[in-house]
Order: sequence, then structure tokens, then C-alpha cells
Amino acid sequence: MEKIMIHVRFAPNGTVTEIGERPASASAQQWFNHLSRGTTNCYESLSGGRGVFRIAREEMDALKAACAA
Repeated sequence: MEKIMIHVRFAPNGTVTEIGERPASASAQQWFNHLSRGTTNCYESLSGGRGVFRIAREEMDALKAACAA
């Protein structure tokens, strides 16, 4: 199963400023919230206001479709 990595950057106040694989219809914060609610044990916090989701490609496609709906 192929997994992709989605990188996240946070502002000092905790809001999301950048996130990968984001659909055009969603803001960075909305996409982060959608991924956080739609996945389990896929997110890893990193230092320096960063984090990463590791998600299977098939699951990512389904999450994008659900976000667009």
C-alpha cells in the first residue's frame, strides 16, 4: 500500500498556514480539520511548528472527494 506524506506548517498561534494536497475549494485550516477528523493515527507532530500526515493514496482520494462534496 502506497502512502503519501502531507506536510503541514503552523503559525505561532496554532492556525494552519500551509498544507499539502489541499483541494482548491478548502482553506488550509479547513483541509487540516477535515484530515484530522477523517483519519486515525495518521498525524505526527514535528518541531518548529510543523507536522505530517501519512495517508494511503486510496484513503487520500476518498478524503478529497468527501471534502469537495
